[in-house]
Amino acid sequence: MRLLFIGEYSNVHWTLAEGLRQLGHEVTVISNGDFWKDYPRDIDVSRPDGRLSGLRLLTRIYTLLPRLSGYDVVQLINPIFFELKAERLFSIYRYLRHHNKQVVLGAFGMDWYWVNTCTHKKPLRYSDFNIGDRLRNDPSSIRERNDWLGTSKERLNIMIADDCDAIVTGLYEYDICYRPYFPKKTHFIPFPIKMPESFCTERCLPSAVAFFIGISRSRSQYKGTDIMLDAAKELQRHYHHRMKLTIAEGLPFSKYQQRLEGSDAILDQLYSYTPSMNPLMAMSKGVICIGGGEPENYEILNETELRPIINVQPSYESVYHEMEQLILHPERITELKRQSIEYVRRHHDYLSVARRYEQLYLSLQ
Repeated sequence: MRLLFIGEYSNVHWTLAEGLRQLGHEVTVISNGDFWKDYPRDIDVSRPDGRLSGLRLLTRIYTLLPRLSGYDVVQLINPIFFELKAERLFSIYRYLRHHNKQVVLGAFGMDWYWVNTCTHKKPLRYSDFNIGDRLRNDPSSIRERNDWLGTSKERLNIMIADDCDAIVTGLYEYDICYRPYFPKKTHFIPFPIKMPESFCTERCLPSAVAFFIGISRSRSQYKGTDIMLDAAKELQRHYHHRMKLTIAEGLPFSKYQQRLEGSDAILDQLYSYTPSMNPLMAMSKGVICIGGGEPENYEILNETELRPIINVQPSYESVYHEMEQLILHPERITELKRQSIEYVRRHHDYLSVARRYEQLYLSLQ
């Protein structure tokens, strides 16, 4: 099959493309590299700097459109699949729809169904937008609600979801937002991870537990990284001789991976039920995830044995407690590392995930 992937989140499309190429398919990835993360792509559509940047990007995309036709499947990373205003994307979507056989929408991150469901229906005990019945009111959450609810982004998302041939959800959280609306064309497929050539199941340092946290300054409060970092710094004051803390801020993917090396555990996404791409990549290397590991995560994967994730509730106290327990009981580390690697191999290996996408695409023909 000829496959076109438009947009990027945390290396999902590029990793999936690598798997599908191994299976013999022709895959083209066009994206902006997920901004400063700079993930690989075949065609770069980064928004240029300076005046009239949107118009210049739009012009480039229009010149590329003839090359974005004739594919068996076009998969969009998000309703906002190019870095343009939603109003600009209606016509581009219609072109893609008319000049290709099938269109698949990815439910992999921020969109109207996610924002609306967590804001109004609140099926999750906590999320990026609610803690129980209470809405979160940090600036980032308010900004995202204003950005998606009652706007052209909402209309675009609903139009594409109604019109496309299939919707793929990558995490439990996104699945429960789409499945009630589209039970027949919503398909859960775990995120793809390319297993590393080497990994470590032993402690990285003989006398200290090595923690890692990645900071995206614009999303720190929204993702709860600020709370996790505060807990880690307080623990470092108490246990400076028994823990090491590495902080990575605003790094491209290649340098992020380098900084992660030599870590026992990664702190990631306080308000998540599930590990996303970055912690999964870390787990594949034998780095323990401290973050989202709720029962629903294991249930949707039909995982009944492995429990590698140190699950935390969305509070400073929970993060502090779980980190402290790992510091005080480092004998747990080797087994958690082993289970982390096996968990990713069992559920997220990029070739296994690519085969599931292949089956989906073939079923649409």
